[in-house]
Amino acid sequence: MLSGQFGSYNIDICLCIDKTGSMSPIIDTVKKNALNLYSDISRSLEAEGKHVGRMRIRVIWFGDYLADKKDAMYVSPFLTMPDEKEKFHTFVESIHANGGGDEPEDGLEALAFAMRSDWCKDGWKRRHIIALFTDAPAHILGHGKAAENYPKKGMPADFGELSDMWGGPENAGEMDYQAKRLLLFAPNISFWNTISTNWDSVVIRTAKESTGLQDISYQVMLDTIVNSVSN
Repeated sequence: MLSGQFGSYNIDICLCIDKTGSMSPIIDTVKKNALNLYSDISRSLEAEGKHVGRMRIRVIWFGDYLADKKDAMYVSPFLTMPDEKEKFHTFVESIHANGGGDEPEDGLEALAFAMRSDWCKDGWKRRHIIALFTDAPAHILGHGKAAENYPKKGMPADFGELSDMWGGPENAGEMDYQAKRLLLFAPNISFWNTISTNWDSVVIRTAKESTGLQDISYQVMLDTIVNSVSN
């Protein structure tokens, strides 16, 4: 039996957010709007005639494994909205912009974690949305593997393997091909420009480098997520 209303959407959103020092502006934006994110998305979709059957949100805060060590990655489980919105808010409030070492961060590792989320498999219509926020380029995969807490298993060895995980028309990859969406809020630099050019089901909202995504408003973030459900 399908969960939710016939024709409604079961939506999973994974927010991957660079938590390093320069990112205070977008982190503050997420904190300020965390409690309203579910209702704002739902209201915007309802205005387009689309009903939300169930929505879950998880967050991956990422930095640099070599520089940040045990603080390089913080990952929440999926939290069902609105029932667990207070837990979501608490997790978001627990992070403060810090660390990072050199300019590139381990955003590709965060993206791999996100792809292998426990995505919903039920419902009439599904959307599996990864929204990644960073103002920096990404290290090559495995740059931080000398760090003690770098994942020993399951991490793609290089960008080619990560691309295979995402998949394409001839290779579905590890996510639901019809449901998946990748939203990049990032500068037009490596590897984000390569991903936006060569992977399918990707939208990029280009931001200035090293400015904490000050040019990405909450409304832009919200509209991009809503549009990714509709399209």
